[in-house]
Amino acid sequence: MPTGIQHHPPLIIGHRGASRHAPENTLASFRLAWDQGADGIESDFRLTADGRIVCIHDATTARTASGDLCIAESSLDELRRLDAGSWKGTAWADAVIPTLDEVLAALPPYTWFFIEIKSGPEIISPLENVLRTSGVSPERIRLLSFSAELIAELKQRLPDWKYCWLSDYRHTLLNNRWSPSRDEVFATLDRIGADGLASANRAILDRAMVDMLKETGRELHVWTVDNLTAARHLCDLGVTSIMTNRPGWLRQRLEENSPS
Repeated sequence: MPTGIQHHPPLIIGHRGASRHAPENTLASFRLAWDQGADGIESDFRLTADGRIVCIHDATTARTASGDLCIAESSLDELRRLDAGSWKGTAWADAVIPTLDEVLAALPPYTWFFIEIKSGPEIISPLENVLRTSGVSPERIRLLSFSAELIAELKQRLPDWKYCWLSDYRHTLLNNRWSPSRDEVFATLDRIGADGLASANRAILDRAMVDMLKETGRELHVWTVDNLTAARHLCDLGVTSIMTNRPGWLRQRLEENSPS
């Protein structure tokens, strides 16, 4: 973990920043999360047509900006002309879509940064350039993707960083089966050499699964948790971090309910 400060697990990570109260994936949202005491932030990144890496979840800007542009087909200049904050309220009208460079430059010391990669292998070379020139230690960064193949390739090409495979699950009532199953999750983690699992908060995350992750030296980061009861349960299981849209609120409630 980042040196210079002692964190007590689980870490509280602002999911797209403090996105309950500020426009997601903007510097304003990240700064609010840090101001609220988040241990770090999680955000989403895509590659533009001119090879820049920008912070946005969707493949287009329609949901979170003033126009409807496809990220992969637009230049950074075109994307920066959009208002990325007014949809959340007039107070955020000056917000723009930030670049990865800008987010890295804004990181407070000793905080974590979870980078979810939404593009394919074409992002690897520009990602390496940004990360290596940022001055931010690899130990403060976790790279996340739903693509096991992308993580495997990143591990080979950028071995200095740590990687977590993102997974959600479907539950079939007929045979009471999760897909992927616990065995399938661990088989994937082993195959791609992942350093951890970034998991949706589902019932498959029981004591046995969490213990198996710990025994294999892997981290467990859980998303997206805005409920106190669920967060307490995850604390009891001993997860590495909890990603939440309400980092300040959740930290306060957990501290109020922690044993003295």
